[in-house]
Amino acid sequence: MPEAIASQGPTTSNLADILERVLDKGIVIAGDIKIDLLDIELLTIRLRLFVASVETARKAGIDWWETDPALSTRAARDEMEQENRMLRERLEALESGDRDRDRDRERESAGERNRDREPAGERNRGRETAGQRGTSGAGA
Repeated sequence: MPEAIASQGPTTSNLADILERVLDKGIVIAGDIKIDLLDIELLTIRLRLFVASVETARKAGIDWWETDPALSTRAARDEMEQENRMLRERLEALESGDRDRDRDRERESAGERNRDREPAGERNRGRETAGQRGTSGAGA
């Protein structure tokens, strides 16, 4: 008979069972801390703690650890790929600007080379001003 009484008593759970149950169901701990001085609020801290397994957290729509580069290698890789893509775009834009400047410089230097090849008389004739033409005509 004493054995029957012992089996009807409260069941004891060890820490592993309690932890399994908490992680399976999830638990929320919430609290606020306020510090006031003479009815003036100096500091308010709102605490919200959600303890659950990864599967339970996903069911609740929480998955921030997957997008945090400090916690996820995939997120870190994605962030690095995005940064590399942006840097490549900037480099391409800079290089295309350099190519445009180089093309303009080549055109300018080609123009200068063509001017250097002209006979001196033709170069000077094109550069005469109206005042120079008037003085050269008066002397002749």
